[in-house]
Amino acid sequence: MADSVSLEGPRVPVTDPRLGIDVDAGWSGDPRHRLVAVGDSLTQGFQSAAIFNTPLSYPAIVAHELGCLPQFRYPLYGGFGGLPFNLEWFLRDLENRYGRSVDWWEVPLALFRARSVMDRVEDYWERGAGRTVPSTTAIMHNLAVFGWDLRDALSKSADECRKRIDVPRDDLVNQIVQNAGERAALRVLPTQPRTAGALTQLGAAAELGNDTEGSGAEHGIETLVVFLGANNALRAVTDLRVVWSEDAGFDDLDGKRRFTVWRPRHFTSELREVAAKVADIKARHVIWCTVPHVTIAPIARGVAGKIQPGSRYFPYYTRPWIKDQDFDVGRDPNLTAEQARQVDDAIDAYNYAITDTVRAARTEGRDWYLLETCGLMDRLAARRYIEDPLARPDWWQPYPLPSALRALSPPPNSHFLAGKGGRRTDGGLFSLDGVHPTTVGYGILAQEVINVMRLAGVRFFRPDASTLRQDPVLVDFDRLIRHDTLVNHPPGNLGSALGVLGWADEALDLFRRVFATL
Repeated sequence: MADSVSLEGPRVPVTDPRLGIDVDAGWSGDPRHRLVAVGDSLTQGFQSAAIFNTPLSYPAIVAHELGCLPQFRYPLYGGFGGLPFNLEWFLRDLENRYGRSVDWWEVPLALFRARSVMDRVEDYWERGAGRTVPSTTAIMHNLAVFGWDLRDALSKSADECRKRIDVPRDDLVNQIVQNAGERAALRVLPTQPRTAGALTQLGAAAELGNDTEGSGAEHGIETLVVFLGANNALRAVTDLRVVWSEDAGFDDLDGKRRFTVWRPRHFTSELREVAAKVADIKARHVIWCTVPHVTIAPIARGVAGKIQPGSRYFPYYTRPWIKDQDFDVGRDPNLTAEQARQVDDAIDAYNYAITDTVRAARTEGRDWYLLETCGLMDRLAARRYIEDPLARPDWWQPYPLPSALRALSPPPNSHFLAGKGGRRTDGGLFSLDGVHPTTVGYGILAQEVINVMRLAGVRFFRPDASTLRQDPVLVDFDRLIRHDTLVNHPPGNLGSALGVLGWADEALDLFRRVFATL
């Protein structure tokens, strides 16, 4: 069981990023690094079970609107759809071979094709060109790595990741890139000069913060975004298992892998260490993001109708391709309503701890802010709140989508992505892994970051980097829609995508293998 949490119902989101505490700060000079981000897959820009679209991560979108994208450094993952396995790339490959659906007599050939694709991806990253890590002395501004939790941010460095990469095996059964997370991290964390290999994610950010020479500023970083903690609970819904952290192992890089949800006291212990490291980073403004309720993500779909009118929960949560009438509690992986509630309660406790951390820092005069990403996700939750007015708490209001998204037909929502005849018919905020946002979904997060940055007094410029922008500073969603292939040009077989993904998961154990890398 989770630690008991004294709550009268679910946590109420915070609406004031400053928590009602003013900070009297007089800044001078211009920090050399306008934006730095520390986090996990949500900050790195993960989509459809792969990291590949880093130019459209939410920090990169914010950097574009700041007018500093050419100077904003982020890793690249070209070749074979990225790491570890791009589901969109996979569906498009099947479409090119078999059209918009896979007929029953084509299944054996499609299965062979799927294994062939997975083998090619594995070979590229383990033994081919993807194995070579570009050498650079510059530290990335987007320092996020998919799959990382609070302990990883504290302890993992490039040197540590190298030690954890096993000798590649050409496994005919488990055809997923080995140590994909460590391979991805080596493109994020500094490796040159040789001593830089010992820098952790937070240590690398500290180096950027110390880079003040010639700037006339006491801080090397203007705005630091910290978005960590989702992976301290995410595996509960990706694995569909609740395994609570124990006193032995929760703070150990190896021991923690057996847990899927951190007890609040363990999370708070880790958060305290992270906050101490962040406090040492010379950043003018720090934005802390709360942890979203992972049970809302469509990778775990509620089945069998709500428990009772007005409940937040369904009796069971299972894979999105399993229909209500086909669900078998004794056969299909699932979470119960009580387990989902306990995970949500734990995340509420995480967010109380994050809020308290920001409050204490502001009381001490630090210009730290709280970004309510948990409340943002709750306001976009279709099945939990939008489609069930009786379940809405008193504070709840629907999130107003930007006009460019409202104009889409249909407007994007938090359902699992669906389509017919080459066009999207449902979903649009989540990519094909049912966990991570689409490009327009990342745009919504970028807009919320921008709103807090403007509250902090951060100046935004046009792409010429000299023309000051006036409020409101709005994300260019028309640009994002053009780049969002899942929204504007989804795979032609998206109509049968759930069936295809369910088939791939049953035949290849695809999702378990992919999510095991997170």
